[in-house]
Amino acid sequence: MESFCIEGGIPLRGEVTPSGNKNAALPLLCAAILTEEPVILHNVPMIRDVLAMRKLIESLGVTFEELDQHTWKIHAKKVEASRLDPDMCRRVRASILLAGPMCARCGQLLLPPPGGDVIGRRRVDTHILALVKLGANAYYDRQYHFEVKGRLKGCSILMDEASVTATENAIMAAVTAEGTTILRNAASEPHIQELCHLLNEMGAKISNIGSNMLTIEGVESLHGAEFTIGPDYLEVVSYIGAAAMTHGELTIHNAGNEYLDMVSLVFNRMGVRWETNGEDIFVPVHQRLSIEPDLGGAIPEISVLPWPGFPSDLMSIAIVMATQVQGSILFHDWMYPSRMYFTDKLVGMGAQIVLCDPHRCIVQGPSRLYAENLESPDIRAGMALLLAALTAPGKSTIRNIGQIERGYERVDEKLSALGARISRI
Repeated sequence: MESFCIEGGIPLRGEVTPSGNKNAALPLLCAAILTEEPVILHNVPMIRDVLAMRKLIESLGVTFEELDQHTWKIHAKKVEASRLDPDMCRRVRASILLAGPMCARCGQLLLPPPGGDVIGRRRVDTHILALVKLGANAYYDRQYHFEVKGRLKGCSILMDEASVTATENAIMAAVTAEGTTILRNAASEPHIQELCHLLNEMGAKISNIGSNMLTIEGVESLHGAEFTIGPDYLEVVSYIGAAAMTHGELTIHNAGNEYLDMVSLVFNRMGVRWETNGEDIFVPVHQRLSIEPDLGGAIPEISVLPWPGFPSDLMSIAIVMATQVQGSILFHDWMYPSRMYFTDKLVGMGAQIVLCDPHRCIVQGPSRLYAENLESPDIRAGMALLLAALTAPGKSTIRNIGQIERGYERVDEKLSALGARISRI
């Protein structure tokens, strides 16, 4: 098992460019199944989850051609509803995203249970309910069985929760369904918007993109297209956190500023700011690093919310940042019951954190962090621990870095270019 060895306490300085958005790349790859013509995707991140998804799609008979290091040509001329590798599905949660396009294209799919991060139960009921409403037959018998007789039918769907991947599955199933689909309580994250824009480039008719009510007019068929995946805003925010925690100074190119408004509001409450210059942002060395209390001096709360609220995937980064900020702050992630459990590792490094229950913790800062031997529990917590190790003087070791590399491309190389002392062992 590979590990990172980090000598912390060194300010990060320089310039960095984020990779393509992982959470956009995964559904965009699946969307290519919907047409017999080639789809070209630029800025594909070379990370483990994306490579695993490629293998799953290839097992269905779809061909991939690498036009350059980050550009893939996907050609689903023939698609076979073959049995997917259970081990491969367990590696990537996003394997569930094959359900929508396969119901639309082939009318059937046998899907082993998807895997992914261990952050608590992640229900797939919303996926099933949406696809059944569109006309699919679906049931679970240790595996998920999907079957469609004829063509899917457009309809009005009220999502029982604003699930990102369920919204993506419903969109991909509806674009070639007969009639019009109204999708209410839809998630609207940046990666969902990118999926809609790609599908429209392929000939779909999706309107109200970016809202929680989408109108999808079904079309007979889709054609090929060429599309560039946008920057991963989760990676951008991780580097903002790394700069602030190490008292460094960074320029982040092509940062996707249009998606950072809520993050800016939350980070400003913790005394972290940045400047924008077109598509770039600059994180200065001098930061206030002090909690802004609520009216009357009350302890403020940062709670995750559906987009455009604060994303759950950034909760781990915000918590580790708060360990270096003056004051007390409450974090609340009601979405996942195990997201907070990584905080015991921060406590072991010297952080002052009280875990109130599986969904809430209070952080009192600033705390001096000490080097430690750590384990990456999931993608986002793994990156948060990496930020803690960069901050703590001395040598830390992070094991199971495959978790981090599921979502962050060449993270050790990028950090080394910024002056971090990090090596792979």
